[in-house]
Amino acid sequence: MSLRLGSIAPDFTVQTTKGVIEFHKHIEGSWAILFSHPADFTPVCTTELGEVARRSSDFAQRGVKILGLSANELKDHEKWVEDINEVNNVNVDFPIIADGDRKVAKLYDMLDHLDDTNVDQKGIPFTVRSVFIIDPKKVIRLIITYPASTGRNFDEIIRVIDSLQLGDKHRITTPANWKKGDDVIVHPGVSNEEAEKIFPGFRTVKPYLRFTNSPKLPF
Repeated sequence: MSLRLGSIAPDFTVQTTKGVIEFHKHIEGSWAILFSHPADFTPVCTTELGEVARRSSDFAQRGVKILGLSANELKDHEKWVEDINEVNNVNVDFPIIADGDRKVAKLYDMLDHLDDTNVDQKGIPFTVRSVFIIDPKKVIRLIITYPASTGRNFDEIIRVIDSLQLGDKHRITTPANWKKGDDVIVHPGVSNEEAEKIFPGFRTVKPYLRFTNSPKLPF
């Protein structure tokens, strides 16, 4: 069955650069990001993992656990992490899954089946750049898949986490290009009477489009 928004993130047990991890147990009670990489010692991946390490405090403030994945063995990961730290002047302190057999990649449909050149020496497809945001109930809330050639925008990933966390707590949604602190939209399921109590002074643009000041995030 294909994974969709609202699916429960499948559980797995894997070797990582931080030891053996049971996924559901590891993320219990937290938000989580699971993101995949085609291979170790590749240029785009090296910049991405460095950026995640650089922004580790941003994820920690939001209660988000990070788990990377690359389609190589553990011994390669350990050497690669040294390169990532050196090139980006960071300390990669989050786990990276050793998924040489593509166990997790298959479980989460991360394999590049369409590009027949994107394979390892054994002819097994590499992973594409998948991102899964998973909430504390282990529900998948976002899925983005980038081509192997394009590095991810982690500003966007953090932006979506902020939107989801605010929406879960405050009965709001966020408009196009929303950023932390911008006005938000009153959820369509909230009546005008309720809105006056919850969001005093909200403004109506159309009966179905009502704006209010953004609730504050706790950081």
